[in-house]
Amino acid sequence: KPSMRSSAASPGSVSNSWADRIIPARRFVALLLLTPAVLLAAEVDSFTSRRVPLPDAVTDINHIVNQRLRQGVEQANASRVVVEMFEGIELTTEKPFCDQDDLYTALRTSIFQSSLSWGLKGYDLDKQLREQLADKSYSLSLRDSVYRDIDYLEGISLRLKELTDVVNVDGHIIGLDKLGHFFAEGWRYHEIVSDEEGDLQQAMAWGLKKEQGLFGYTTTGILSYADLVANFQGWRFWNRVELTRPDPLLDWVAQLFDRAYVSCDIKIIESLRQWRLVRAWSVNRHFDLRDYIDPSWDEGINCNSYADPVIEHKVRSRIAEIDDAYSCPIHAAACQSAQQRYGDYARQLLHPHCLIAD
Repeated sequence: KPSMRSSAASPGSVSNSWADRIIPARRFVALLLLTPAVLLAAEVDSFTSRRVPLPDAVTDINHIVNQRLRQGVEQANASRVVVEMFEGIELTTEKPFCDQDDLYTALRTSIFQSSLSWGLKGYDLDKQLREQLADKSYSLSLRDSVYRDIDYLEGISLRLKELTDVVNVDGHIIGLDKLGHFFAEGWRYHEIVSDEEGDLQQAMAWGLKKEQGLFGYTTTGILSYADLVANFQGWRFWNRVELTRPDPLLDWVAQLFDRAYVSCDIKIIESLRQWRLVRAWSVNRHFDLRDYIDPSWDEGINCNSYADPVIEHKVRSRIAEIDDAYSCPIHAAACQSAQQRYGDYARQLLHPHCLIAD
């Protein structure tokens, strides 16, 4: 597995007074009270590993997700079997209809394959993918990364969890944590939007609030706009499971040809056997991450914000050691493309520097 395991570098730090560290100290104390909330956030170093050649992992990721999608649909259909007792006799029947709750419960169980509490399922998926994609990802120790000078007071989650791995997905350099966001936070967006009083703007506001809190500033000292993009794209995925709402990134022509991942189909043989109309879930299309990923998933392009100037100075100093000509974003044209793709949503998904890149 490609890796960078050098001897620990002597970390530099920014000199600051005790008064300057009161806020981080308060953050640290609060997080001790919120454990295991500190485990909710993971980070990726998109700079140190940038020039390392990596094979494209998109085929492997697609295979994993499609396999889990099929398993989820099979589990949802299996739950149609109902066992009842009648006068001491065990009777087995099948629901003749598709149960939406069964479908989404089974899909989440199959995709995450985690026994952890809901808030940690995205992180658990990240860890699973690190193992499954070990031969195509890049593992970097925190002590060798651009974040190595961030201390416990400033980013406790970084110190407890280390970094996620970097992968090449269709030419885009991303952290595997983004897939955790895609499926976990994307599902939460779907729940909010599906609520009678909810909408996509409310879901995105929730995502930003979390990045400003336990998913970002509070636990790592870093707010990742790329995480917000992954959340948004994850909502597109969950919305496309049944295609319940029009996709906001597709024009009307593309929407005409868009298809749901899962459909409720009539099972002819079962219907004839039972002498009634029987329906069950069927996989309707294959998952392809390329339908969702773009340069704004890359934290070198869609840059991060930092909880305070001290943290930002530490990180930027380390980036300068790697590339003294670095400026945010690395590729302005990629940000211009993202501006066009996200349109009215761009201001909520792209770093301010990415929004004005020209």
